[in-house]
Amino acid sequence: MRVKKLLLTVALLFAVPSVPAQTDDGAALAPVFQREVDRRLDIPREARERYAQLLEAALSGAETPFMDSQYLLVLDRNPHVQAIFLYWLDLRAYPAEFHFIGAAPVSTGKPGAYDYFTTPTGVFAHTLANKDYRAEGTRSKLGICGFGRKGMRVYDFGWVQGERGWGRGGMGRMRLLMHATDPDYLEPHLGEAMSKGCIRIPATLNDFIDRYGILDADYEQALANGERLWMMRPDRTPTPWSGRYLVIVDSGSTERPVWSPVPAARQAEKNMDSGSVR
Repeated sequence: MRVKKLLLTVALLFAVPSVPAQTDDGAALAPVFQREVDRRLDIPREARERYAQLLEAALSGAETPFMDSQYLLVLDRNPHVQAIFLYWLDLRAYPAEFHFIGAAPVSTGKPGAYDYFTTPTGVFAHTLANKDYRAEGTRSKLGICGFGRKGMRVYDFGWVQGERGWGRGGMGRMRLLMHATDPDYLEPHLGEAMSKGCIRIPATLNDFIDRYGILDADYEQALANGERLWMMRPDRTPTPWSGRYLVIVDSGSTERPVWSPVPAARQAEKNMDSGSVR
């Protein structure tokens, strides 16, 4: 009965989410995002509200309980969008309010080749069950730093079910990671689906999430309890509203919105191809 009452309270709190123009507290991180994240998307108010609604629907559908205000990441895996959005959920308000902080381009799974999955949708908790680690900066045979430069944090959401993008398809197990990528060859392509199922994000966004402990609620609690976690950076300045949830949705978009343009690197390649034809 107590659990049912909690879920009912959460449902009421989430009813009719809004995105106010001006806020305080956790929303004050918005100008910091604008200053520190170099690959950003300029999201119009209508789209901000739409993704707040998609976020609310996913959390309610998963019956995700919340007791404290916190940050949340919502990602649109749609191939025409490929974007991640950061919100601050303010539970002090009634109904609860989702405050938009910022957005950036990403790359998710591109089916069509062996071992390539479609990035799954759902609510994924960032917990100590699958501890994060940091990129070593090593290069592949093709000269690619798959996890980005040395020291970049790799967020591990554990084994999940994803749709196979090869053969007969169907569901299979894949490791869901969120990480930076090669700064020279792959980061310029953020904004288009290219990965094997994991989530590639800009290096500066990786640093932002890491420095301010955006998804580190469980990690910070473990540190407070005396646990040693080698992957936690010594110069971090964690927010009081650290969260733990990454929400992946598919907006169903059939065309690319103006605010999520084709990556410059891909556009340059298209221009070169067009020139070679002529």
